[in-house]
Amino acid sequence: MWSSKDIYFISDSTGILATNLGHSMLRQFPEVNFHEERFPFILTREAAEKTLAYILKHSGGRRPIIFSTIMNEELRQIFDHPEVELFDAFEVFLERLESCLETRALRVPGFSRHVDNITMAKRVEAIHFCLEHDDGIRPDETDDAEVILLGVSRTGKTPVCVYLATQMGLKAANFPLTAEYLKEYRLPESLRRNVRRIVGLTTTPELLHNVREQRYRESDYAKLATCSKEIKQAEQIFSNYNVPIISTAGRSIEEIATQVTQELGLSRKPADLSNPL
Repeated sequence: MWSSKDIYFISDSTGILATNLGHSMLRQFPEVNFHEERFPFILTREAAEKTLAYILKHSGGRRPIIFSTIMNEELRQIFDHPEVELFDAFEVFLERLESCLETRALRVPGFSRHVDNITMAKRVEAIHFCLEHDDGIRPDETDDAEVILLGVSRTGKTPVCVYLATQMGLKAANFPLTAEYLKEYRLPESLRRNVRRIVGLTTTPELLHNVREQRYRESDYAKLATCSKEIKQAEQIFSNYNVPIISTAGRSIEEIATQVTQELGLSRKPADLSNPL
């Protein structure tokens, strides 16, 4: 078994798809250490050959793994080298899909980046909304939110909202459950009237303690007892208002955001195909 492996993500666009695809599979092998590098925008033969030379030089005959989303057939063949393990996403999926649909794909690099004006405007609007309604700012304007995240401090509300806005084009607001609401086990009226768009985020007391300790070491705010008490109070509030609960413990932002949309029925909307490759 390999104890470590060099991983390279290559693309004729941003490389995000190649990276995400690779990561989703590499996470299944936690016992192996991976050294990763990304090479986006490989658009010429010269760039492809230079990149391959770099990979071969720095991997020292250890058969590095390459995840590729390069469309151009000529460039793809350059990386089909006997000293590397090439995982070509388009060879595996696109060619099979062409066969199923009985037609040729466009095979245009980064084509999904060419979003229409309506889609782009919606995403920009969502991002502005997210920034303007972070951490309980303007709670009276939550009527316009598509998603509202609740939770005690440091449960991951802000990064999940940012992901929902930037990657899914959703207007996401978040509201911190402070002592004022935890002690009385209540929500403000602006949230009560929008309870069907609320998801509660929680975590374990131990993880919350560790996160808070990093910034406020040895404070009452970071004490394990405080974290445990606040989590129990928050979860009781969620129960009182029939708010679905998602634990952020040990989960990626992408996973949490996806479950949020599932809980609110937003995952049934048509998929946005504007994410870059």
